[in-house]
Amino acid sequence: MVAQVEVLVVGAGPSGLTLGIDLARRGVEALVVERADALFPGSRGKGIQPRTMEVFDDLGVGEAIRAAGGAYPVGMVWQNGQRMGEHRMFDPAEATEDSASTEPWMMPQWRTQEILLARLEELGGRIAFGREVVGLAQDADGATACFADGADVRATYVVAADGGRSTVRRALGIGMTGETVDPNPMLVADVRITGLDRGHWHIFPPSGEGEGFMAICPLAGTADFQLVAQFPEGSAVDLSLDGVRMCVAARSHIAAEDVTEVRWASDFRPRAALADRFREGRVFLTGDAAHVHSPAGGQGLNTSVQDAYNLGWKLGAVLRDGAPAALLDTYEEERRPIAADMLGLSTSIHRGQARRGEATGQLGLGYRTSSLAVETRDIPGLVRAGDRAPDGVVEGVRLFDVFRGPHWTLLEAGTGATAGYGAGVFLIRPDGYVGWAGENTAGVAEYAARVGAEGARRVPSVRRTSL
Repeated sequence: MVAQVEVLVVGAGPSGLTLGIDLARRGVEALVVERADALFPGSRGKGIQPRTMEVFDDLGVGEAIRAAGGAYPVGMVWQNGQRMGEHRMFDPAEATEDSASTEPWMMPQWRTQEILLARLEELGGRIAFGREVVGLAQDADGATACFADGADVRATYVVAADGGRSTVRRALGIGMTGETVDPNPMLVADVRITGLDRGHWHIFPPSGEGEGFMAICPLAGTADFQLVAQFPEGSAVDLSLDGVRMCVAARSHIAAEDVTEVRWASDFRPRAALADRFREGRVFLTGDAAHVHSPAGGQGLNTSVQDAYNLGWKLGAVLRDGAPAALLDTYEEERRPIAADMLGLSTSIHRGQARRGEATGQLGLGYRTSSLAVETRDIPGLVRAGDRAPDGVVEGVRLFDVFRGPHWTLLEAGTGATAGYGAGVFLIRPDGYVGWAGENTAGVAEYAARVGAEGARRVPSVRRTSL
């Protein structure tokens, strides 16, 4: 017999696990499947941006992420074994009441995924390792995923979160359009090194022609360092312990024997590519299955998590709250332009044309041009429909505490409000963006019916608070 679920999530990376958590807390029957026998073991996506920290806080993993990670260290530039001076990797961000997070947080990807998996299981979500999808067929009522072990799964919706070489995307025939960001191959590895201080991100510029840069960053919350090294175009990258030792010894003052262990290693060629579409029938693409970025700027994991966060509430609204299926069309409408912009930003940072700063923190991302953004005020304030709903404290109550959870929030702001919204009424989406804004509540019921937030009958947890 073919197993049946409401949502099948293919891939247990950051995007797939985030979606699994969001669906589990909405009571949606979902199954996350992963081809490998365990979670991804490397540090690859080690940067968690401020907006993603807000997402994680809402999903119930914020405290664990903060406890297991740490702030980014200051860069230290080396030349010929001498410290040449510090280098700030990120432009400083001014702390405001708008958000509890203003700087990126560091944690190796494998640890982030461990925390997400623990939360998924805590919520009763299901995950199956060693399940490889080899084919996909869909019809008007659902989709059937074919597995290598012959035990197929039937689902109302399927979400591809299976990476840049996505089997699901290829089965759908969706192309990826992009470019090579840098023809020079890169090595990334998690290593153990003795005698190197953990208070800096160590940077070793090329010392001669034909040699690439090398950087060694202590990974917060672990005893590991992440090593990144660039090689000349056409080079074969040696991922063995001896190969990594040779690279480190040739480009720094560190002796080969001081590299005591390679815990994980991979090579790649930086590229930027965007899926031609993010949906085909009942199948959606998220994360690297939909977009591939240069790691510069730390946008890949974060954009992937926010894909899932956007899609999760919409699937829940359609499957549980009576929202029309057309709501799911807004996933591609909202997320594909965001991904396209992030591709451009990451490529610019990789090529030294832009710096890491306010844009990479992703707090300014929004959906003002979305069909879900309905602004009815004659004179909108600073916060408009489609914008991220900022935090603030009103009469001792933190707004993010009110927003937290899989519900909509109806917010009324008077002329004397100090939280930055301006006067009006705001219907805050479950993913923390303003869906509807008006002078008063006239028209909000019609909008709520459209998105599955009609009130007590459909969503008993809709909350109302006055500023």
